[in-house]
Order: sequence, then C-alpha cells, then structure tokens
Amino acid sequence: MERLSVNLCGTLLDNPIIPASGTFGFGYEFAELYDINCLGTFSFKGTTKDPRFGNPTPRIAECPMGMINAVGLQNPGVDKVISEELPKLKKCFHKKVMANVSGFSVEDYAYTCSKLNNIDMVGWLEVNISCPNVHGGGMSFGTDPKCAAEVVRAVKKVTTKPIIIKLTPNVTDIVTIAKACEEAGADGLSLINTMLGMRIDLKTKKPVIANTMGGYSGPAVFPVAVRMVYQVAQNVKIPVIGLGGVSSAEDVIEMMLAGATAVQIGSANLVDPYICRDIINQLPQVMDKYKIDKLSDIIGGVKNG
Repeated sequence: MERLSVNLCGTLLDNPIIPASGTFGFGYEFAELYDINCLGTFSFKGTTKDPRFGNPTPRIAECPMGMINAVGLQNPGVDKVISEELPKLKKCFHKKVMANVSGFSVEDYAYTCSKLNNIDMVGWLEVNISCPNVHGGGMSFGTDPKCAAEVVRAVKKVTTKPIIIKLTPNVTDIVTIAKACEEAGADGLSLINTMLGMRIDLKTKKPVIANTMGGYSGPAVFPVAVRMVYQVAQNVKIPVIGLGGVSSAEDVIEMMLAGATAVQIGSANLVDPYICRDIINQLPQVMDKYKIDKLSDIIGGVKNG
C-alpha cells in the first residue's frame, strides 16, 4: 500500500515495520505463524565471524515494563548463516533482508561484512557497534566516535551494500557518535540498542543474570529511544531507523514524527509473535485517526514549541 511505503537507503519498503535483530531469529521460524512477506523487511539474528555459544545461563530477567537479556550473540557463525540459514529463509521470504553484523575487532566486522556482501538477498548491513572492542580494553566501539568511525570506514571498503550503524544508548552524547559515523560514510543509523541494566535476587542476594548485567529493553525505554532518535535525526542527513520499546501503531507514528524513516520492533515479538503483522494491519486506521495521508510525509514532522 503506497500510504505505508518508505524509502530506506534507496530501497522502497512496502511499510516501515522491521522486526529487530535477536527477536525474530532468521525469519523462517516466524514464517510458520504468518506470511512474513507482509513486513517491510527484518533484521536477522546478530551474526559474527565465528560461531558463538553465547553467555552462560540464566540469560533473561523479567522487569516491570520490559526485560533484561544477556544472550551473548549466540549464532552459528557467518559461513553457516550463509550456507544453512539463508537458504531456509529464501524459501519463505521474497524481499531483501537486513543482515545484522557484530564483531570484537575491526577486522571481525570487515570479514563478516565482506562475506555477506556477496549474498544477493541481503539488502542492507546493520552493523552493531555495541560490542566490546577486544583490542581497546573491552569498551564498546559505539562509545567512542573515533572507534565507531574506524569500523564504518573498514566496512565501507569491503561492501557495496548500504551500511546502517546500530548505536548504543549507553553514552553521554549520542549525537557526536552519530555524526562521526555519518562523516565516515555510514548510509543510515539505527537506534537505540538496549540500555545496560541489572536485577538482584533477594533470596540469594546474587544477580539474576549469570553475566551480572544485560541489555534492558521493552516499553519502559520507549521515551528514551524517541528522545535519542529525535536528537540524532535533527543532526544528520542520513536515514534513521527508530527502535526501543515500540509496541503499537501509535508508537510507530511517534517514532516517525521524531525523525525515523523506518521502525524496528524488538522485545514485543517475544511477548506476541504476531505483533508486527498486527501493527501493519492497524496502521491505516491509526493514520486515518490522526489525519495522516502517507507515512513518508510525517518523517521528522514533530512541531517544536
């Protein structure tokens, strides 16, 4: 439907709804529940150079209005993603897919992106720079503008696909990081990734999660995400994908008014596996309610003052 379509880095999406990486597997799992071709696209499970078993269990902690997870990028590695996972996906998804890439060194990112560059069904590379830099003392690439820019430049050298950099909110000035990525050649930005959180078991007096801390996501982070999307969109010229606690058609419209071209839905998929499909179906009615003709017209349309 033309009313819902948006242009993401040169590719027209039927609608702006994108299930977020880590909450939608490799897609074919959800294809057993509904026709996932109704989606704009989706970002598949975070992929690394080598296979990863992930963090020790327990990995999940429930919270009011959300959850904490420390799964630890469990995935079979890029070679098996290409040889085993994507052929399964191709049978049930007939659009371009977004590949989410993680790494622990600049070389890791470049290697994995170069591999995925050769895959026709991959339309975008979403590069998650929230990973710890093993050569930089363990601090996330996304917390330092120079490190973030270094990753962008390295990836741009090995791929012709649009690069979307996924930003961490665990910084004091997200705009500085965003601008550094744009200047280094990023084609788009997605934000926010999870916020750092922790729960303690009162009986054992130990952290609930084996990894002590993890990524906090869910409806409670939505206002923070809207604020950061707004701040970044005001200061860059490349497209922004908004995510963080989105769980309704109204949330999608709010994100787009803040400046998002497309909107990812994360933890809500774990609560209701049909939510992305349902939000797409609900959008026209909600648009009518707020007198919105086309979604592309409202991107960054928030009025100040």
